[in-house]
Amino acid sequence: MSAEASAGGHAADSAQSAVSQPAFHNTDEFRNHGLLGSKYVKLNVGGSLHYTTVQTLSKEDSLLRSICNGGTEVSIDSEGWVVLDRCGRHFELVLNFLRDGSVPLPEDHRELEEVLKEAQYYQVQGLVQHCLSAMQKQKDVFETVCRIPMITSAKEEQKMIASCRKPVVKLQNNRGNNKYSYTSNSDDNLLKNIELFDKLVLRFNGRVVFVKDVLGDEICCWSFYGEGRKIAEVCCTSIVYATEKKQTKVEFPEARIFEETLNILIYENGRGSGPGGLHLLDSRSTGPSLGAEEEGASGGDRRVRRIHVRRHIMHDERGPGQQTVYKD
Repeated sequence: MSAEASAGGHAADSAQSAVSQPAFHNTDEFRNHGLLGSKYVKLNVGGSLHYTTVQTLSKEDSLLRSICNGGTEVSIDSEGWVVLDRCGRHFELVLNFLRDGSVPLPEDHRELEEVLKEAQYYQVQGLVQHCLSAMQKQKDVFETVCRIPMITSAKEEQKMIASCRKPVVKLQNNRGNNKYSYTSNSDDNLLKNIELFDKLVLRFNGRVVFVKDVLGDEICCWSFYGEGRKIAEVCCTSIVYATEKKQTKVEFPEARIFEETLNILIYENGRGSGPGGLHLLDSRSTGPSLGAEEEGASGGDRRVRRIHVRRHIMHDERGPGQQTVYKD
């Protein structure tokens, strides 16, 4: 009895081994080499189902080609889907690139970075270069955008100008200063100064740092900095003595402002360092221009050219003998 039972048990084990061994061998063979003889491939990428060909997946020397030729083991479910543990949001874009050799990329920078990550994971170098080129184009576009810092405190201004390596042009615009009334064309001239500031920002973008300041007592004043120190200043306001009251007048010395902006370019890329750069600025004509007076604060290299508009003298409209004339 025991011999027969032993023989029967041995036969059962042999039969079970004969059944299980071929099944395991076939599954392993299909997992590693089954895609070589297939024309179509079913892919399950993070729950996103895709149906394509081995020819498409093998167009580039990538992870997908390695999966097709058996170089990379993958999991295949009972229904024959190749399961890839990866988000399938951008996998369709990867497939379309393999099919056509080019594909429209998303304009959103974050989505473009996601596509780049997927291309790098699947080792599709053509798509990687396509994404990098698109990101470089976006960077070039962003760099052409003019960014204008706004001064919020004197400490912030000092820190920013001292650390900036480029020339700095600052427009102080404080229309809220209503100590005196304004002349009829002051608002127009104030807008002209602001418009000139915007034009200069566009023209010298990348070469000069333009800053707006809405603090302080000056209503409209241009300041020019090089290598962390003030080089010149153009004040665009003056006091007008009208009938029985003082008025503030805003001027628009466009030519002088543009001239000082060009002068400050000598400090671009550190070219104004040393006595040579200062000599070029100080050797120009320092005579006062029409309608303006210029003050120089001597002191060697600490000299600052200050240009102030001349004070306008006006008579009041009272009768003869009662008029008051104000002089400089």
